[in-house]
Amino acid sequence: MTIMEGAEPFFLLGGEKGVLLLHGFTGSPAEMRLLGEKLHQEGYTVFAPRISGHGTTVEELAKTKWPHWYSGVEDGYHIVRSVCKEISVVGLSMGGLLALKLAAEYPVNKAVSLSTPIYIADKRLDMLPLYRVLYQFVPKKRKSFAGIGSQYCVGYNATPLSSLSSLLDLIEDVDVRLPTIKTPLLVVQARFEHTVQPRSATYIFEQVGSTEKKLVWLEKSGHIVTLDIEREQVFEEIIDFLQNEKMTT
Repeated sequence: MTIMEGAEPFFLLGGEKGVLLLHGFTGSPAEMRLLGEKLHQEGYTVFAPRISGHGTTVEELAKTKWPHWYSGVEDGYHIVRSVCKEISVVGLSMGGLLALKLAAEYPVNKAVSLSTPIYIADKRLDMLPLYRVLYQFVPKKRKSFAGIGSQYCVGYNATPLSSLSSLLDLIEDVDVRLPTIKTPLLVVQARFEHTVQPRSATYIFEQVGSTEKKLVWLEKSGHIVTLDIEREQVFEEIIDFLQNEKMTT
């Protein structure tokens, strides 16, 4: 199995506080790299695993379902836990769902949910069962970002519909667990993006059992907030949240 250039996992050894970074659906650790480097500069140990089926071929992704994705996240958690006294988790989109599930099931110091879907904007989802009969994959246009090199935009140009169906199953699994999450939570959402319905962020914020939580809206960004025009604001919000000693479990 060949990994796409730039899609490799990365580990940055820092101090005793660790952060697990989880990329999005059809993406790769590359989209979390700038955030990871920023966190490492602040003294954190950072690990961004390549989630199962990602960073290789769309055919490989089509062979996986969400339990495979989550199993790799659990492995990543234990890797960071083995070298750090405490661990926080930051997830983008699908990675946000996996981060929330992790926070519901494992000791996590803090959790950050970026562009995490509960409601997906694509109106064709109602036709997904029919589409799956007709097509195995659908084309996916990857966005470029001003001032961001291609090495940070590594992912697939198509979506396996079987995997998309499993993503919807993951949403259902996480949805019922939200009230059990007590971890301090930061939710970040672009108000005008077109992949996730922004009301997803409000729903997550209201449903989680966390008493310490914060919701941040972005006015100029699209879905991939770790690379888009307000990325520095996102990084600052995350660092401030992680460093705020008042918001701890």
